[in-house]
Amino acid sequence: MPTPESFPIETIFVPTKLKKTLKPETAAEIAESMLDIGQQTPISVRPEGDRLVLVEGLHRLEACKALGETTIIGVIVPAEVAQHRPLLSEGPAVEAERIKMARLKQLRLEKEAAEASTAGSKSVNGTEAPRTRPTKGVRDNPKASPGRTAGSTPKRTLSDWITQQKGSGGRY
Repeated sequence: MPTPESFPIETIFVPTKLKKTLKPETAAEIAESMLDIGQQTPISVRPEGDRLVLVEGLHRLEACKALGETTIIGVIVPAEVAQHRPLLSEGPAVEAERIKMARLKQLRLEKEAAEASTAGSKSVNGTEAPRTRPTKGVRDNPKASPGRTAGSTPKRTLSDWITQQKGSGGRY
């Protein structure tokens, strides 16, 4: 494990991708904690030319800046290690979000399964007739209509026709 040392804050570069993850309220909480007990966990940086690039510890760095500190405790990690480490410094928060999303997905799947089984049991019990689609051309063929008999043309109202269409699953 590398030995923690003190680095000037102005020599530490924060990548834009990492800056986007900054939560000011988290940095403020850490700053309050630093006032009471000091910096407990060093940040991780990697060397790049004449500057240091922040790998982990954005909120600790911002807390030190807010407190007016000019130096921060950190460790230098090799560039190879830094590339394989995730950019998000909020590991537990990210993991909690993943767990929450997995649980929401599981609940959604359970709800869909319950709705599908309820719909299936209704059609089995006969309370809901299964919807079948008429064969192609049946709606357009007046001879195929169940209300017609050979040689008779009964007078039907629009409401009778709509009711007949609804019953046979046709569109109106």
